[in-house]
Amino acid sequence: MQINITSDDGVPIYIQIVNQVKHLAASGRLTPGDELPPIRVLAEQLVVNPNTVARAYLELERAGLVTKRHGSGTYVSETRAPLPQREKIKILASRADALLTEARHLDVDLAEVIKLLRERDELMEKEIRK
Repeated sequence: MQINITSDDGVPIYIQIVNQVKHLAASGRLTPGDELPPIRVLAEQLVVNPNTVARAYLELERAGLVTKRHGSGTYVSETRAPLPQREKIKILASRADALLTEARHLDVDLAEVIKLLRERDELMEKEIRK
């Protein structure tokens, strides 16, 4: 599992880990039943505090993306915890707000953002089909 973090973009490291694991799962590079690296191992690889990785894993567990098996490790969930549509939209709305705010700061218009999202979606679909 390849995760890259940066301290330059202002996004907390644990959230970067969460987002990248979600992306790996969405793209099919992590499949149900796959084991995530132990907390200490990933912390050493990323050169971060183990508590940061533990917090990311806890967020992933709360989201239903991973399950912990005592004494065995952390695995991608076989079935995700169902979220009501209202909650899904709420999560996406906050991310959309952040994206639109960033686009405005960079002086990128909405049409370009939509085009970018479509391109990224196509790339993700291609990765899933591999």
